[in-house]
Parts: sequence; structure tokens; C-alpha cells
Amino acid sequence: MTDLLSQYGIILGGLLLLALLLIGLLRGRRGGRAQLPPSPGRPDRGMPDRGMPDRGMPGEGSDAQAPSGRSTATLPSPDDTVAPPAPDGPVLERPASAVGRLQRLRARLARSRSALGQGLLAVLSRGHLDDQAWEEVEETLLAADLGVEATTTLVETLRRRVAVESTRNEATVRGWLREELLALVDPTMDRTVVSDRVGDRPAVVLVVGVNGAGKTTTVGKLARVLVAMDKDVVLGAADTFRAAAADQLQTWGERVGVPTIRSDKDMADPASVAFDAVKAAAEYEADVVLIDTAGRLHTKVGLMDELGKVKRVIEKQSPVDEVLLVLDATTGQNGLRQAEVFTEVVDVTGIVLTKLDGTAKGGIVVQVQRRLGIPVKLVGLGEGPDDLAPFDPQAFVDAIVD
Repeated sequence: MTDLLSQYGIILGGLLLLALLLIGLLRGRRGGRAQLPPSPGRPDRGMPDRGMPDRGMPGEGSDAQAPSGRSTATLPSPDDTVAPPAPDGPVLERPASAVGRLQRLRARLARSRSALGQGLLAVLSRGHLDDQAWEEVEETLLAADLGVEATTTLVETLRRRVAVESTRNEATVRGWLREELLALVDPTMDRTVVSDRVGDRPAVVLVVGVNGAGKTTTVGKLARVLVAMDKDVVLGAADTFRAAAADQLQTWGERVGVPTIRSDKDMADPASVAFDAVKAAAEYEADVVLIDTAGRLHTKVGLMDELGKVKRVIEKQSPVDEVLLVLDATTGQNGLRQAEVFTEVVDVTGIVLTKLDGTAKGGIVVQVQRRLGIPVKLVGLGEGPDDLAPFDPQAFVDAIVD
């Protein structure tokens, strides 16, 4: 009997212990839930990306944080491939190809109609070319800064052809005008800009001009033209007298992945910066180095002498292959005087005409080339980053007379 009671006691004890364990478990669940990992379901896509590139999940490569309690898992694309992560560096711009730029500039010039073209076409459209009409043609050419010599030559040639051919047909005379203007602009001049390595060194291009002509901007735009041609370019910020010049040039370079050599000191020696830029370009094995210089007043002898010094210091380690003079096309005769003085100091090899739009005196193209024998190599017709293109005499004349 005693043994039977003992067995019952053991069974009851076991059942009691089991009951206590079950009660403990139930209380633990009621007291608090363990925090489970988020479900790997579809992540919240939020607002539309407005065309921006995919840069991964929030908090990845940015200062944003993933929302609490939401999954940061990335869903596979429809073809079961995962998009590659976005690059860490800035997205570089792709400059417009050099091919096609001239067509855009030509179309813009044709739409704006230069003062030269408007005046000539207004006279020719009458269809009756008497002495008064020829005087108006001459006045129009002079007002457009074509110059007395070129104007006289053009008018006399046209009048002689009209007399010999005994025609006053507008279309015929307009065709002759195109021929004579093209001859004055001279399509035989070499308008290439040096941009290839010369032997085992980079080509050196020095860019000069007065304040306000758009010199630093032109250097930046020229870098874009060369990058579009797959050239390796280095920029030299030798304009150390204008506080924002180096920053401006560096910004132009960063947009297309071009390095800028600059000084970390205010008012540094521009010749030293130019020297360092050429040296760096050689170490990078670049194709070309473009050196921006301080805007010079051509009437200040000391400043012009300093520009000559910059060129001489560069030539201690490398020849200067190209000197481009940036001229504001709206300055007319004053621009011609600038060209003459700069040529005496640094042997200008090419002209860059900026602001050649509807207000420009396009005759300066002819006058600069005739007086100095220096070709216009580049022209700009707007404020856009790709509004700089090689100068094409045929396109220029066509835009005036068509």
C-alpha cells in the first residue's frame, strides 16, 4: 500500500511541475514580444525619382537613413539581375560633339541676323541698285567694322561685275556678294587649334585677352571641345589676380573630368603657376595644356610686360605652340587695337571671337585677318557650355547673306 502511494505522489509532483512550467511560458508571452527581423517583402519605393539615376537604398552613398521598421532589401530587376551600385564620384557631363556644333551656331546666327547681313539684304532686296543704293551698301559695311580698305574693295568689285554683266537681278548680285565676302574672310587660312602631343610632350596653348572678353569661360568651353574629341586636357589657372578666376576654371574642368593646376595662395606669381601647369601636363602625359592668364589692359605697359614674362617662363621647359587671343566681337575697332598690341607681346597665332550674335559687328573678322594676318579660329554665339565652335568661313558668310 505504501509503495502505491509513493508512485501516486511522484506522478502528482510531475504533473504539478509541468503545470508550473506551462504557466511560466504563458506569462512570458504576455509580458513582451521579442523584436523579430523585418520581413524581406517589397521595400517602400516612396516618391518618383523624377528621372534621377538609381543610387541604391536610402542611406547608401548619401546622408539619408532607412525608415525604421522597413526593409532595406533590394528587389531583383525583372530579368533577375541586380543593378550595379552608383559611382562614388560626381557624374561627369558629356560635352556635345564638335561635329554638329557649327551647324547649330550657323542656324543661330542666321536667325539673329547680324547687323552686317541685315543692312546688305535690305538694300539688295530692292532689286534696283543705283548710286544711292551702293552708298548704302558702303555705309553698312563700314558700320559693321569691315574697314575702309576691305569695304572699298568689295563695293568696287560688285559694281564692276554689275556693270559688266548688265544685270541688277537680286539673286545674282547676292551670289556675287557671297563670293566676294568669302574671299575677304579668306577660307585658305589655317584655322586648326593645336591639340595633339608634339613629340613626347603635350601641346601648350596660352589664352590671353582683356578683362570682360570672356577669356576664362572660353578656356573652359575649349576644354569641353577637346574632351569631346577624346583629348586628355590639363588646365592651368594662371589668372591669379582675379579672386574667382581659379575657382571658375576649376569648376569648368570638374564638369568634364579635367584637372586644374592652381596656386593655393592669393596673388601668386602667374608665371610660376603656368610653369607648374606645363610640368604637370607632362607628368600626366596629357595631349594638351590650356593656360588661362590674367585679363590685361592693352594700354598698361607693365601688365603686358608681365604677360610676356609668363610666356618666357613657360618656354624654359616647353615651347608655346598656340597663343589664342579672346576678343569680344562687339568691341569693333577697339578689339582690333587690342589684337595689335597683344601680337607684339606674345605672338598671337589665332583669334577667338566671343559674343558673335545679332549685335556683333561681324566685319571685325575680316579686318583682324587682313591687318594682322591672323586667322579667326573659334567663335562663340551664346552663353551655353557648348556654344563654342571652330570658325568656318563658308558657314559664316552663308549665315550673313542667306
